[in-house]
Amino acid sequence: MRIGIFDSGYGGLTILREIRRRLPDYDYLYLGDNARAPYGTRSFDIVYRFTLQAVRHLFDRGCRLIILACNTASAKALRSIQQNDLPVIDPSRRVLGVIRPTVEILPDLSRSGHIGLLATPGTVASHSYRMEVEKINPRMTITEHACPMWVPLVENNEAASPGADYFVRKYIDELLTLDPAIDTIVLGCTHYPLLLPKIREYVPDSISIISQGELVAESLADYLRRHPEIESVCEKNGAIEYLTTESAEKFDGLASIFMNAPVTAKKITLT
Repeated sequence: MRIGIFDSGYGGLTILREIRRRLPDYDYLYLGDNARAPYGTRSFDIVYRFTLQAVRHLFDRGCRLIILACNTASAKALRSIQQNDLPVIDPSRRVLGVIRPTVEILPDLSRSGHIGLLATPGTVASHSYRMEVEKINPRMTITEHACPMWVPLVENNEAASPGADYFVRKYIDELLTLDPAIDTIVLGCTHYPLLLPKIREYVPDSISIISQGELVAESLADYLRRHPEIESVCEKNGAIEYLTTESAEKFDGLASIFMNAPVTAKKITLT
């Protein structure tokens, strides 16, 4: 059994990179639905349908554990898949998201209890982070702000360009204007770590910036420790296979930037 990693495009590769750094011995199967990306502006129903297709495909390829390394899919599809689909497909299989592991650490990091969230329009509209924060600590305040231009900047390889500065500064300034008491900012999209150098330029040093990769990797390691029935059947050859619904050649080029290593993918179709 390989561990499945799903994202609507390339951003989940930042999660995979950290997971593999933390758990290098395991085998992974990455699936990017690049042909239908981005998910951030799509409706709940469409994101749910596309995500379920991807989950079924990874299950068919032998995965028993899947990480939705996509904030939009985690926000709009995870709960329905966990509650409605897994009991029918196979109750022994698991699908996990990236929002809960991120939120769980916030009480330890924030002194003021004021959290800022920078994310895609879809994740912000779902209010999934707000709902999870309220479950963990109702006294904390989370201010959500959409950054619709950040994913296109990353996927067009413009993250380091001078033109990116305008949109990076714009969304950060807007967020901090909404709540000047924010002392912790969550990057609620897996593309955003590629913008970190510029984000750090415009975020005051007194504010902590949370990137999800390490948190999700540590959460997965803890999950495997607590579920030996899943961990024991994981293949451990240190191998990764990449699948994409777009051109494999196009995927390889940009994915290699995310992974800091050569990538060779296979094109598949989701139905």
